[in-house]
Amino acid sequence: MRVAHELREHGVAEELIEKAVTELKDDELGNARAVWQKKFGEIPKTREAWAKQARFLQGRGFSFDIIKKVLNGSPDETI
Repeated sequence: MRVAHELREHGVAEELIEKAVTELKDDELGNARAVWQKKFGEIPKTREAWAKQARFLQGRGFSFDIIKKVLNGSPDETI
């Protein structure tokens, strides 16, 4: 949503915005895992560590669903 808002502010055409957002959503899980891996690299073992890592990813603009998949080590993991 942040990307779409930023593009609208700069006057980008709506169809280009929709295409960009679709492409970003397709890669969102992979991007989140890459950012998380670089910073932390291991699944949190405590609630406090989970919250800290979740806040980090949230601050980078990832949705809560994506954050849960990354931090819970979902089975479709491709790191």
